[in-house]
Amino acid sequence: MSLTDTELVEQANTAFYETMERGDFDELSGLWLDDDISCIHPGWPVLTGRGEVLRSYALIMANTEYIQFFLTDVKVSVVGDTALVTCTENILSGGPAEDGGALGPLVGQLVVATNVFRRTSDGWKIWSHHGSPVLTETDGEEDENSPS
Repeated sequence: MSLTDTELVEQANTAFYETMERGDFDELSGLWLDDDISCIHPGWPVLTGRGEVLRSYALIMANTEYIQFFLTDVKVSVVGDTALVTCTENILSGGPAEDGGALGPLVGQLVVATNVFRRTSDGWKIWSHHGSPVLTETDGEEDENSPS
């Protein structure tokens, strides 16, 4: 039984995050289109072109000792040779080891992402990734608009 386009795009999207978790830069590079690509990491400017985008991932991988993505709210839409995936990235990450040799402190982050894929002769490839941080209330903060 062959997979539907939606299932193939879901697999390509999952591969993107699993490759990041493994820190496999070569495999990550192969998931992107060879031409005009773009990426917006939370808090970063727009990165365009294969060189800029892949350099950003090399930097992130070099400075992240541990990262794990728990994807929720994944929605896939396929129209012709283009696919749009929206999801929430529930990220757990740790920085480089501290003086004692232990993993740096783990940090949780919530990011909403849009991943655009294009069908190629080699399967679905990433055309664009855009991640935006989700602002959450910290403990002790109250919503100013909530009734007392």
